[in-house]
Parts: sequence; C-alpha cells; structure tokens
Amino acid sequence: MPVPEFIRDLRSVIGHAPLWLPGVTGVVTDDAGRVLLTQRSDTGRWALPSGIPEPGEQLAVALAREVLEETGVEVVVDRLVSLWTQPPMTYPNGDVCQFVDHAFACRAVGGTAHVADDESLQVVWCEPAHLPELVGVQVQLVARALSGEPVPWFARSEGEQPG
Repeated sequence: MPVPEFIRDLRSVIGHAPLWLPGVTGVVTDDAGRVLLTQRSDTGRWALPSGIPEPGEQLAVALAREVLEETGVEVVVDRLVSLWTQPPMTYPNGDVCQFVDHAFACRAVGGTAHVADDESLQVVWCEPAHLPELVGVQVQLVARALSGEPVPWFARSEGEQPG
C-alpha cells in the first residue's frame, strides 16, 4: 500500500510512535443494489473501498477520490453511516496507527468497476446476500448503510463496535 507523503514526513519525525489518523470507508451501491468490494493486495482479504484524507481535504471528497482511484467508479456520497475509533494496528514495519473511521453510504454514478491501482487484486460488485468474509466490522457497515437508517452509528462506550 502506498503511504501518503504527509505520513512519511510525520514518520521521519516520530518514528513508529502511535499515529492518530482519519479514515474514510465507502459502502458503494449500484442501481441493482449490489455492493462494491475490493480484494486488498496487502492481505488478500475482501474489503470496502477506503483510504486516508489528505491534510485539509473534506472527508466526503476524500472518499469519492479514493473510490475512483481504487476502483474506477465515480460516486456521490449520500450520508454518514458510522463514526468509529478502530483499535490500534501495528504494521509489519513497526508503525502503529489508530484510525477514526468515517463510513459513508455512496451511490455509483459513473465509471466501470476495475482494478485501478496497485492496492487491489480484484474489484467486484457483490449481492448483499452473498458477501464474502470482509475485514473487521465491514459486514455491519454494509447492513447499516443498506438499512437506510438516517442517524449515524457511533460508540457510546469503550469497546462497542458498529452493529
């Protein structure tokens, strides 16, 4: 996975110390109600399109950019689905990050789904009833997005997960 330049710059100063970062995740649906998935090249696991906003970038704009860069699909971001502080993660190089993930429901409005960068092995549209095993709590994010619930989910206690 390419590391954004601003994170490389931070790491040159703080080393492997924990880094608190915003993240964006998209539950992208097409007109047939299918969900857009990527098979990650770093882990081989299936996941929703996601990424890290650039400094000063609006979260919905960042998500639309990430989805297009990763999958070739143009989206409209409709609503916030959840706001969740993920557990800390340690990368193979020793870097520690903790993401505050902002998951959004999105509609595909153009483009053709395909592997558009080196972050994915495959990009597919999948029926919600036949989702493969997804990374972390992403199955719950899909269910929440498809439910149409207008109020975003957020944790009200430590350890609570989207659901």
